[in-house]
Amino acid sequence: MSKAIKILVHGTGFAGQGHAEAFRYAGAEIVGIVGRTESVVKKVAADMGIPYAGLDWQQALKDTQPDAVSIATPGGAHFEPIKQAIAQGCHVFCDKPLTADGETAKTLYELAREKSVKTAFAASFRYMPEVLHAKRLVAEGVIGEPLEVECISHFNLERDIPFGWSHRREDGGGRLNNNFTHKLSIVTSVIGETILSVMGEVRDDMGKAPIVKGVHNFKTRREHIPENLDDPNLEWGESNVEWSYNVTAKLKSPHAKNPVSVLFKHGGLHPRFNEDYIAFYGSLGTIYIKGHYGSGPLYVFRKSKTWEERPLPADIAADIPDVDGDTERNWGYLIREFVKDINGEPAAHYQSFKEGSQYQQIIDIIRNSDCWVDVTHLS
Repeated sequence: MSKAIKILVHGTGFAGQGHAEAFRYAGAEIVGIVGRTESVVKKVAADMGIPYAGLDWQQALKDTQPDAVSIATPGGAHFEPIKQAIAQGCHVFCDKPLTADGETAKTLYELAREKSVKTAFAASFRYMPEVLHAKRLVAEGVIGEPLEVECISHFNLERDIPFGWSHRREDGGGRLNNNFTHKLSIVTSVIGETILSVMGEVRDDMGKAPIVKGVHNFKTRREHIPENLDDPNLEWGESNVEWSYNVTAKLKSPHAKNPVSVLFKHGGLHPRFNEDYIAFYGSLGTIYIKGHYGSGPLYVFRKSKTWEERPLPADIAADIPDVDGDTERNWGYLIREFVKDINGEPAAHYQSFKEGSQYQQIIDIIRNSDCWVDVTHLS
């Protein structure tokens, strides 16, 4: 039995608590947790039985001497804490996005590589059971050579959710950072990890949002929407980041001779009429998974010219952590492999800061792209 690795967590909200539980599930010891508000961090530590609670991250690194750290704060607050942890020789698990821009993300990747610490990047919805199922089916040639992929989603988010990090580019907000990262990870896991080219457009459909104090948990922010949005005393914050995007990409695949085309279409504030879905089209058939992150069920269309629902294979089901909640279960899957790797045990491939850096640079390219061709002069 390997000695339990020691983990220090940065962040006290939904992600911080979820990371801590996932590391415990993998057999690690949570030695401390750091937050911004003293009363909150002390309460979370007491509720979760964590021995150390602090407000100063660098002091906590010295006091707890962790083997690895878990970064569960918004993306704009990642750079310095990760840099300090790497300098101390800690392995790093970080939720997406890695940072708020490609330059700082690349810096962290290079620092981690120079220091030879292990890193994990949690664009973790690639571990959804039916996504793992689709990966197997594509590898087995069920749809022949993959030709193209569609990822279509509409979230119908409330426009009046309180103003916060999700509205600000510099804080790691935006739908590319918090939706596209998962979608791209899903598609690369099934089709192939090599991204050849990308283009796209973004839109800020939000404009502004009410400023409300006391929102500590991202998952419960809807509960804080003001009752009277016409209150003249209500303050508003201006959004500066995308809430909708359209992206196309080309991926290299070991299962296809030619690059595979991918369409990512997401409307964060728009309602859906039918199910969100992910579809993989091939030369011999198609795989269709219901749900924006591939929650299922999964269907295959082949020679019979009908859609056939395929049950999840028993071995895939048995390998999934027994944890409630898709997000929590996917963290558990990734963290399990990360802990194995730290302990020198055989582990499945997982995404690291290499992918985190690449994803952030791709997001910068999409946000700054100007690939439209003016056709108003055509007769």
